[in-house]
Amino acid sequence: MDTVSTDVRHSTVEYAPGLHLDIVRPKDPPQPLPAIVWIHGGGWRLQDRTASPDLAKHFASAGYVMVSIDYRLAPDTIHPGQLLDVRRAVRWLRSNAAAEHCVDPDRIGLWGSSAGGHLAALAGIHSSTLCLEHEEASSVSSAVHAVVDGYGPSDLPALVDLSSPSSESEKRSPEASLLGGPIRDNLAAAYDASPARVAKGSTPPFLVMHGSEDTMVPFHQSVTLYESLASYGNDVILYLVDGFGHGFFNPGHVLELGPGLSLDQGHLERDPSAPATIRASTNRWKQFVELHPCASFATIEAFFSRTLKAGAPVT
Repeated sequence: MDTVSTDVRHSTVEYAPGLHLDIVRPKDPPQPLPAIVWIHGGGWRLQDRTASPDLAKHFASAGYVMVSIDYRLAPDTIHPGQLLDVRRAVRWLRSNAAAEHCVDPDRIGLWGSSAGGHLAALAGIHSSTLCLEHEEASSVSSAVHAVVDGYGPSDLPALVDLSSPSSESEKRSPEASLLGGPIRDNLAAAYDASPARVAKGSTPPFLVMHGSEDTMVPFHQSVTLYESLASYGNDVILYLVDGFGHGFFNPGHVLELGPGLSLDQGHLERDPSAPATIRASTNRWKQFVELHPCASFATIEAFFSRTLKAGAPVT
């Protein structure tokens, strides 16, 4: 299904049985464009591809093909099912979207919120692996070239005190839904589902943003991810955003955790010059953070411009 506005074209496609993706792109680009895949939040068990920023504004209007995807939800599907769906969507784009949707298959990035940030990080770390365990073999690569992780969990075992008895809240947690049971009872899966625990070298560049006042996913989770990726020599930037809570990538009307559960949605839109404590792992990115000292959608777009746009200047 396609709909066309003055400046952008909207399409919805089934990329796997029962799973759809929305594509928003400039109407008639003269050449293939980089694609950014948005991965929604919702604790791995809520929401769908419509829980997203304004894809025309962020960032189809800046010359990207924006893609927002469904993935199978927990607890009906447990890890690594969600990760495999993200990789399947990337392979679909690489195989099918060049001609009809103007996607450059060699310039694909990931951008996720909360649970979606976690999945973006996992998919980025496993980017160079052609076939994961439990994954159907394919000759098409799932590689991506940039990752933006917003306040996603990165070290699941660190979210609980393993020395104390299991609590009812742990048993009902989103992580328990993802793993098929409490973290302490599924430690092998918890380690496998933790980006900071499976980090390795030669990953695509990462931009990680997290609010300093996040009460749902402690900001130390993103510090741990940054340090783990940096220890392998990867390009990674961390913005700890002063005073921000959880959910700030989404617009105000997107309630990641359902009706009545208002988070910090809309905050980044309202405060485009949010101060942050910033770390950059390599000299290559220290100039970037000097030019972009605040957390903002403009900073995110500049990161994607530098990583995905061919011949892009250092901005």
